[in-house]
Formats: sequence, C-alpha cells, structure tokens
Amino acid sequence: MRALFSRSRAAQILMDIVVNEELKAYIDPLTPEEYESLERSLLAEGCRDALVLWGEVLVDGHNRYGICRKHNLPFQTVQNPRFQSIEDVHLWMIEQHLGRRSVSDFQRGVLALRKREILAQRSATPAATVPAVDHEDEAAPADEPTAPSTAPAERPPSREALAREAKLSGNQVALIEKIQKQAAPEVVAAVRSGSISINAAAAVASMPEEEQREAALAGSKELKEMAKRVRESKRKPRETAVPEAAAPSPDVDVDEGADELTRLRRQVAELQEENAALRKELADLRAVAA
Repeated sequence: MRALFSRSRAAQILMDIVVNEELKAYIDPLTPEEYESLERSLLAEGCRDALVLWGEVLVDGHNRYGICRKHNLPFQTVQNPRFQSIEDVHLWMIEQHLGRRSVSDFQRGVLALRKREILAQRSATPAATVPAVDHEDEAAPADEPTAPSTAPAERPPSREALAREAKLSGNQVALIEKIQKQAAPEVVAAVRSGSISINAAAAVASMPEEEQREAALAGSKELKEMAKRVRESKRKPRETAVPEAAAPSPDVDVDEGADELTRLRRQVAELQEENAALRKELADLRAVAA
C-alpha cells in the first residue's frame, strides 16, 4: 500500500522511519559523484521512486531519504509484505542491485556470493515455521485455530547459475571468491575502486598478506606489477611440465600417466577460461573507452 506524504506530512513521519545501519551498509555506498548526481535529480524532479520499508525499517532508498530530509522534499513509502526475516530483506536487496547497470562486475560477484551463502544456510537448516499473517478482515472460526505455515528451503544455486544471474563468467565468480577469502583489505579496496582488475587482484591475493598490503600502499602500479610477477611464476612451471609429460619414461606407471594427463587437461581448461575472462575484460574496457 502506497502512502503519499506532503512536505508537512513527510516531516511528521520522520521519527517513524528507522534507519538500520547494517542494512544501510549492506550494499556498497554511492561514489561522491553518483551522490551529487542523485541529489541534483531529486531537486529538479522530486523523489519519484517510493522508499521501501519493512515495518518501520528502511530497506531501499537510504540516499534518497537522506537527501529528502536535507531539503525537506516530499516522498512516498511502500511496504513489502513478502519480508518475513532479515534474510528475505537481504535477498531482495541483492536481486534489486544485480539488476542495476551501474553495479561493477566485482560488486555483482560479491552480491551473488552473498546470495549463495544465504541460500546455503537456509538449505542446511530445517524448514522454518512462519506464523500465519493475521488479517483484520478475515477472522478465522473460533473452533479452527490458525496453523503456522512452513516455508520450504530454497536450494543454493550452482556457481554457473550465480554467474549467469550476475552476468559474469564462472571463472570471474571463482576469482572474486578467492579475493574475498585471501586478499588483504587494501587490495579489496583497490579492486572495488577499479584501480586494478579482478584478475590482477586474484593473482595478488596468492601472496602473503603483508606483501599485498605493502604493494597496495605503493599504489596501483605496484599491484599490477606484483600480479604480473605472480602470473609469470605460475606460467613457467607449467611450460616446463608440459614437455616432460609429453614423453613419459617407460618406468612410469600407466595409472600415474593417466593422472598426469587428467591434470594437464584441467590446466588447459583453466587457462582457456582465464583467457576468456581476460578477453571479456578487454572488450568491456574498449566499450568504456568508446
């Protein structure tokens, strides 16, 4: 149900809207340039999109809400009746931002991995019992107690499904997951800002954390050089391993030779996937430059 507030009414209900700092920080904030652009738009055209609430808690529209308060602008609010838990709110926020063009590839990967984590936790626990919603105009008979409904657990999507939803390759999602697990905070900040690519950040994440931090403090150029050194160090053992495996010794066991062939095929597949990701990244850069 939508409620349109005039300037005086908007000021009156300010105390009824609760800003949850955890929800506000769940999605990466706007850049200063993006915030200024939004502020100019609201001043020129007003707040056309409703703020989404969960009860009194603000879910979507934190920046618009702050700007409307700053300039005493009228705004609308709308309730989402499907929210039953904070996980429902998080999933809705993720899906909304995955559909926005301004979200970077790294942000898309982070959001997709968050969605997988939430759904994995849900599938690992018994089905949750959700109390039935009480409708004022639909009173249940006195002799028939209202039974709670059981919410079915949702199976976590595969990495490939996540990648498709986030408009990424499976390799990119894997690299972003590696960055989240192994990269120093300074390296994560660099890839978030676009100073280095996802591929470079994932390569740097293979190094000890202290070395990552020192490279990040030295600047994006040093991070890119470190990524290059890491790639070269991995490439050399592969180049020497392939000729050795091409002519196996007669003493090599047949099963060992088969295992080696499987490993080499896996390496080739990984290199091909990495090459495809690099080609996509180059195409994106050319599109931006154009």
